[in-house]
Amino acid sequence: MLSCLGCPVLSRVLTTGASRAPVAVVATGASHTSVAASTASPPNYMTLVRYNSSTAQQETPKKTKFGPLADQDRIFTNLYGRHNWRLKGALRRGDWYKTKGILDKGVDWILNEIKVSGLRGRGGAGFPTGMKWGFMNKPSDGRPKYLVVNADEGEPGTCKDREIMRNDPHKLIEGCLVAGRAMGARAAYIYIRGEFYNESSNLQVAINEAYAAGLIGRNACGSGYDFDVFVMRGAGAYICGEETALIESIEGKQGKPRLKPPFPADVGKSETNKFSFLIFFFNTDVIQAIARLMEFYKHESCGQCTPCREGVDWMNKMMWRFVKGDAQSAEIDMIWEISKQIEGHTICALGDGAAWPVQGLICHFRPLMENRIADFKQKQQAHA
Repeated sequence: MLSCLGCPVLSRVLTTGASRAPVAVVATGASHTSVAASTASPPNYMTLVRYNSSTAQQETPKKTKFGPLADQDRIFTNLYGRHNWRLKGALRRGDWYKTKGILDKGVDWILNEIKVSGLRGRGGAGFPTGMKWGFMNKPSDGRPKYLVVNADEGEPGTCKDREIMRNDPHKLIEGCLVAGRAMGARAAYIYIRGEFYNESSNLQVAINEAYAAGLIGRNACGSGYDFDVFVMRGAGAYICGEETALIESIEGKQGKPRLKPPFPADVGKSETNKFSFLIFFFNTDVIQAIARLMEFYKHESCGQCTPCREGVDWMNKMMWRFVKGDAQSAEIDMIWEISKQIEGHTICALGDGAAWPVQGLICHFRPLMENRIADFKQKQQAHA
């Protein structure tokens, strides 16, 4: 749920990446450009090559150590924790390089670069990031503006944002500074999942280092722009991953979604939405896997909306009976109808997220559910 500040197309603005690029081992003669000048090799000789975004052969772009990133370059250079994540190591990898120059170019230049880059949201709608940032860059009415980073990564099966905060925190802080400058924000609040203790500790240490080095705070990077960064730890509530519930939690209220309008762009800023996919082994009990998801959504429902509060509880109870087969075949259609009554009838998307796994199970594994019910009945009759 982190904001997409580290996307490769943002490299036109954040010229902080090192000159590393992913490599692969392929047979000589493929349509890639070799990293090093290769000599005549046997047909089966394996050579390290640099991935190329174009299908046609072209020479590897010549680059200086620092400069605009190519499509092949990695934005986050320490996701696996192989290097020092502290400020000294981050500076070696190119973080905070010419950040002052970016800030000095002004709001219009940053926004234009984001728009030209084509950066879009990754939540499915693909909304242009430059346009979204432009919504926040309105004439000041005297009220302060804040950038809210949604780092409450609580979706089942996702563990990606935590690696950034644990191993590459300075990249995130620098991105907050540039985004805050573009939107005229006075400070950034990074709302992090409560269970991420090590990640929040590393992030706070990195923030303290940035303050001590004059990179953030008053006169950030010597640019004359004041910008503070704060870490807010949640209490482990999944519902706080929804943007308006997250803002409520930051304000010290119960983490329950707000009705819209007003929209978050008018009262706060967060980058929400993501997706995850789970890979099951061939002998995984799919019905039980969906039942566990229902148990998760039941536990994490805030209870504000009746369809979600009551409907998810019903689906959870029914799914665990489907796991054993202790149900009637007609109940498959019943739980389908319940999921449809939940979908689209709640303030936030938690209800939708709970309904879709059940619908997918029925669409693709209905025969499995029916066989489970039939097997249970046969066992009951055999013991009678």
